Formats: sequence, C-alpha cells, structure tokens
Amino acid sequence: MEYSQSPETLESVADVEIVGGAGDAAAAGGGMSRRERRLAARGGRGRAGGAGQVGNGRSGQQPRKHGWLWVAAGVLAEILLTMAAICALYIVWQMWWTGVQAEHVQAEARQSANWSTPGNGDSTKVAAAQQGDPPTEAAPTADGELMATVYIPRFGDNWERNLVQGTTLEQLNKHGLGHYTNTQMPGEVGNFAIAGHRNGYGQPLGDVDKLQKGDAIVIRTQNYWYVYEYTDYEIVLPTEIRVIGENPKNPGATPTERMITMTTCEPKYSDPIYRWISYGKLKYWAKVSDGTPKELATSNATGGTTFTVNEVTTSPVAKLDSLVPVIQFAVVAYVILFLAALLAWRYPFWRAVRAGERRRPEFSLYGGLERVQPGVLPIRLLLTLILLFVAAAALFQWGFPWAASHIPYLQQMSNFTV
Repeated sequence: MEYSQSPETLESVADVEIVGGAGDAAAAGGGMSRRERRLAARGGRGRAGGAGQVGNGRSGQQPRKHGWLWVAAGVLAEILLTMAAICALYIVWQMWWTGVQAEHVQAEARQSANWSTPGNGDSTKVAAAQQGDPPTEAAPTADGELMATVYIPRFGDNWERNLVQGTTLEQLNKHGLGHYTNTQMPGEVGNFAIAGHRNGYGQPLGDVDKLQKGDAIVIRTQNYWYVYEYTDYEIVLPTEIRVIGENPKNPGATPTERMITMTTCEPKYSDPIYRWISYGKLKYWAKVSDGTPKELATSNATGGTTFTVNEVTTSPVAKLDSLVPVIQFAVVAYVILFLAALLAWRYPFWRAVRAGERRRPEFSLYGGLERVQPGVLPIRLLLTLILLFVAAAALFQWGFPWAASHIPYLQQMSNFTV
C-alpha cells in the first residue's frame, strides 16, 4: 500500500526518533512543541557525542574502557620510565653538577687568596725564562690550603684548576687537584706529584690520554711560574706507589731531575682498577711579576698577544652555592600560578567530565598529576613541569648526595664524600 506524508509530519517523526535514540522518550511524547523536541534532541546528541567520541558519534554509546591489566601495564611503564629518568639524572649530577660545585669552591678559594695579577696588571707582558735553580714556595701547613693553580693548554684555552694540599676525597672532590703531601714542591729536585679525578667533580684529569709529548703543564704559585713539559705515561695498579716516589723511573736512586707526576683513574667510564700516570720534566721557571708564560698566550686578530690565563671566568651557574634558592623560587612561582589558575579557570577538565562532555580518564601517574592542576591544558602542563623541575632539583640537592654517600655501590662508583 502506498501513502504519503507532509514535510511537517516527516520532520515530527524524525524528531521523535532522534529523541528516542538519545534516551529521552518521555520528551518525545510529553506534549512538547516541535522546537522544544529539536532542542532536546540536539542536547542529547551533544551529551552522547561528548561522552563517546570513540563511539563514531552515535548517541548512547560509551567508549570501551581498557581492563585493569592494561591500566596496570601503563602504570608499570610509567614507573620504569621514571626510574630510567632518575638514573639519567644521577649521571648528569655525577658528571656535571659535581663539577659545577667544584668550580664554585675553586673560584671562591682563588678570590680569598687575593694573589697578584701576572705582570702587575699588564696583560701584554710575557714572563721571561729565568736562569739558575728555581726558588720554591713554603709548603702549606694544612690540608685543603690553596698552593697553586694549574694550566694545561692541551685541555682547552680556558682550562684552569686549583691545586691544594692533600689528596683525600674531600680535597679532590671540592678543590680540583691535590698534592701528595710527602712529595716535592713545585720546582724542587725529585718528584712533584699531584692527583685528580678523571670522572665527575670537574674531571680535571679527564683528558690525560690526549696529552702529547712536549705539551706544557704550567704551575702558578703565589709568586712563580713553573713550566713543565709532558714526556710520557704508564698504566699501573693502585699498589704501585713507586710512581709518587722521588725517582719513579728508577726507585732507590738519588733523583737528579725536577719531575711532575699526575695520577688519575683508568679506565675512564668503568670500575677504575688501574691508575693512569703522566710524567713531565721542568722546562723553566719565571716570576709572576714579570708577566705570563708564552705557553698560555695566543695571537689575537690584530696580530697582538692574548693571554688566555687572564680570560678564565666562572660560569654563571657555578656562582650558585646550592640549589635551595632555585627550589624556593620555583615553589613560589608554582603557588602563584596555581592560585591564579584556580581563580581564573578552576577545573574545566573535571567540569567537562561531570557534565558528560568528556569521559572519565583511566588511572595514570603523570596524567593524574597533570589533571589535578587547575586551569586550561597549557597551564596544567606548565604547573606539572614546574613540579617535576622541583623534584629533579631536590634530587640534585639532597637525594643524590645522600645516595652516593650511603649506598655502597654508588659510593664506590661516585667517590663521593660529604
């Protein structure tokens, strides 16, 4: 049988079907006007679509949630990634931040020593080599006391490290290089022996394998320059104490040369079961008041002379004594931004969830951390990043030093001491 309907009748039937599909049958047959039924139908579709974007836009369909095994696997993955990030941060702390702290301590020690500027302030003067036996400075009376600064051009134009009395971990970790107290002073006949780390704490001797025969090793005390010339090296066991004896190449014989010996760990990035020993001989000595040795000079663009020793500057980050002020600043910034977002937006994400416009998210560590922040998505992400930065800075300031001084394996690996 054929029949026909007017456009108005067709529209009314469609409205009733849509409202019924949205689960609002009462509105379809409750005496509502055509306009009211259309508005109700659109509202139903918006709620269904907003709550079920994954359901191809069909009203009444909720997206299928993952089971608890999927959620648990996601949380486990987040935990593993967090552990990997902490391990990476520990390496950064060991290889970089300990060097920053050592640089800070060394810069303060040089400032407090208040030694005169080479050439009495004239940076264009080259210190002439002196004849005769070199004078020697008095030995420091206490461990940790600054006795010299060391410059090795092969390690870089701006390479500079302090040299203090003593070779304990405390001295090497904080002050750069340490002088073996029972060995000779710079310029004396015999063996002037020093030690330094090859990894972390500024790794003062990290590049000893790059030294070439004839390279300069320059020692500056308060009043004199001692310019040594690199000769050779050997790799020995830690028990080979002859290398810091008066005559390391011929133990027991009376020394006749003025030598320098630098000891450090080998291999560089693993368990240091050996020691890398670098040797040198005194080339000449000079007076600090006469200027700067030519080994520390380079030609500038105008054909003149530039003394790199006078250009050594402390990096901006090394001016920090600790990360506590940085952590405090980040916390204050977080609180201010948190309160501002709370007043301006509150929690639009959870408001959309409660309204049915978005589905409730599954459990996640970092997702949950982001979602508990107020404000729109960019603000929530920024607040989360600030919290993660504070956590990383706290690890650098307190967590990693504690771990390196209390966990045996990390103690052995890090050579850390409070």
